[in-house]
Amino acid sequence: MGTAVSSPGSPIKYSVEYPERLSRGILLLRTFLGVFYACIPHGIILSLYGVAVGFVQFIAWWMILFTGKFPKGMFDFCVAYMRWSLRYGAYMGLFSDKYPPFSGEENVEYPAITFSLEYPETLSRGKLLLKTFFGWAYVIIPHGVILALYSIAVAFVQFIAWWAVLFTAVYPRSMFDFVVSFIRWGIRVNAYLGYFTDVYPPFNGSE
Repeated sequence: MGTAVSSPGSPIKYSVEYPERLSRGILLLRTFLGVFYACIPHGIILSLYGVAVGFVQFIAWWMILFTGKFPKGMFDFCVAYMRWSLRYGAYMGLFSDKYPPFSGEENVEYPAITFSLEYPETLSRGKLLLKTFFGWAYVIIPHGVILALYSIAVAFVQFIAWWAVLFTAVYPRSMFDFVVSFIRWGIRVNAYLGYFTDVYPPFNGSE
């Protein structure tokens, strides 16, 4: 069973498979040694990948401005980075006990997370400039304030969930959905500000 992320008109598809049971052993291993076998290897690669993505997005900005298109190869390169990051986050966030692959390719099997972003054939030059110069006012401030408060609640929920998994081997479903909703909201905001879509993100993380 999964928690799907989509909304009418949304180009984003993101699903998280709810784990019926989680390993207490892997929970403790991930908590005390995860920095060595997960955070460091994935973190180093994703940091370098992120630098490349920033450079690609800079080029893509100019391409959209002059052509109205986000080059497909560059788009896929950035989406793969997002997918890899989400898989890594799913493992470290207790959504899955399966170690994430060192890949952001869509065809790599990792059932815990499914993520795709519909490629836009054209993008608005006007919205590109609006996002660039006024995105802070109509996107970052309103969404950012709410998400900042939401993140505090998420941190509290994840703390409780850690203990729930330790004692029951179960991540409470309501808590799971609450955290997934937060991630869903953030993905939509980042996709809009990152020039991947012109669809303005809703003020919620619902399906």
